[in-house]
Amino acid sequence: MRVAILAYDGCMGAEVLGLSDILLVANRISMMRTPDAPPPFSVTIIGTRAGQVRLAGGTQLLVAAPSPFDLLVVPAFDINSADDIASALADLDEEKALIRRAAGQRKVASICGGSLLLADAGILDGRQATTAWAFAGEMARRYPKVEVIPDAVLVRAGEIVTSGAFTAYGDLALQLIRDCAGTSLARAVGRFSLIDHRPRSQATYLDRRLSHRRRESFARAVSAWLEQRITERYRLETLAEAFNLSSRTLLRKFRAETGRSPLELLQDLRVEKAKLLLETTTLGVAQVASEVGYLDVATFSRLFARRTQLTPAAFRKRFKAIDVSVF
Repeated sequence: MRVAILAYDGCMGAEVLGLSDILLVANRISMMRTPDAPPPFSVTIIGTRAGQVRLAGGTQLLVAAPSPFDLLVVPAFDINSADDIASALADLDEEKALIRRAAGQRKVASICGGSLLLADAGILDGRQATTAWAFAGEMARRYPKVEVIPDAVLVRAGEIVTSGAFTAYGDLALQLIRDCAGTSLARAVGRFSLIDHRPRSQATYLDRRLSHRRRESFARAVSAWLEQRITERYRLETLAEAFNLSSRTLLRKFRAETGRSPLELLQDLRVEKAKLLLETTTLGVAQVASEVGYLDVATFSRLFARRTQLTPAAFRKRFKAIDVSVF
């Protein structure tokens, strides 16, 4: 398979070079197994034209001009705020044109926020796609014709594959290896590279404090009000009275800004606080549930598992803070 990785000013260098290196490892292991067979991958790092590009962080990278390829892979660009998305995309018209041409004839894949470039190029309309969980809400708002699957690490929609957050280039690489050279080689590369070959979800790692979303004043005010009363029983009427609105008007206004209900937001706030308590304290699960407003541990545990894909105990086991003084 001829893989072209598109590098451009401001793109994330680790995604470009990480994917390239994992596919190189796949070639090496394949050639060790079958010395007379050709390597499964030919990888080229391209730009819209030959020359130098400046990666995010300032490193210069020499790229080739576009040449025939079977798959075009688009990495993410550096994003500091939601406003950065619009300005970055406005400067990438040539890259979007190349993506559109590739989508008409070949396979296309993206890593992390690279799916925003695919969406802005118009090739994800009517399709399912994923992106880094931190950008999923913003992507869904900007591109309503795209069905964003925020928890997924990989989404295949026809000849287009989108992958999740920053290090999902490893997941994408293993999928490409499975598709092109088989599961056995993908498992070998995963073991060599310490990449888990099993399907996983972004939900486990979600931290809504880092999510890129518009900071609407009304939604922010509602969020702050709820967070200050996180242990209290949720009553829509009480919330509406606090903002001098009818329940119907509050729901409509909040949903227009966020696409969600205040109760869904409250549940997210409670799960985020629970995750912090599980990571940083020795409180039992029942105590954690009480600290975030749940008297029934089973109800809390079901909500927690639905949001994170892990039980509270399993989450604590995976993410419990380590005392670095022992190292």
